[in-house]
Amino acid sequence: MTGLLGKKIGMTSIFDEQGIVIPCTIIEAGPCFVTQIKTKETDGYEAVQIGFEDKKARLVTKPLIGHFNRSGVTPKRLVKEFNGFDISNIKLGDEIKVEAIFSAGDSVSVTGKSKGRGFQGVVKRHHFGGGSKTHGQSDRVRAPGSIGGSSYPSRVFKGQRMAGRMGNTQTTVQNLTVVKIISESNLLLIKGCVPGHINAYVEIHKKLK
Repeated sequence: MTGLLGKKIGMTSIFDEQGIVIPCTIIEAGPCFVTQIKTKETDGYEAVQIGFEDKKARLVTKPLIGHFNRSGVTPKRLVKEFNGFDISNIKLGDEIKVEAIFSAGDSVSVTGKSKGRGFQGVVKRHHFGGGSKTHGQSDRVRAPGSIGGSSYPSRVFKGQRMAGRMGNTQTTVQNLTVVKIISESNLLLIKGCVPGHINAYVEIHKKLK
């Protein structure tokens, strides 16, 4: 397998053998269940679809209930595909736990939605320096300034950095290190920070050697 689905629990810090503090993110990784196996003969590519965290059946559509019933698992809240591994030893309904995929020292990448910051100005969103604070500029401190020429080009270029919605986008942090695995609680301790707020869903991809 190349990865798992999980939920960001929060952050903590642990000490290594030399007594150095390591800041870690705690992720509840799995257990995940195989909900579909895609093959080259039927789908044109090989992949495994896994589901994470139970969801009440009354909140799931009938087509999805039938999809989960075919694999013999309860309805799941999050379903994603993972590819790049051998599917010969995987069956529908299999339970995949964190210790089966990861071990201490593994290099991983984590994908999730970053924290939403709402509508923000250019100083916070793009780190603009703001206008002058002298010569009577009382209302220009956090203003963006000019956004284009008047006579030429007489328009605003596409991609111009301006105020707007900040955050709440899919973000991937690469080259993180697995520090510790607590298998009895399905917890994964990863060095550093990962995208998202507490209880946000994330994808943990193992870097293949």
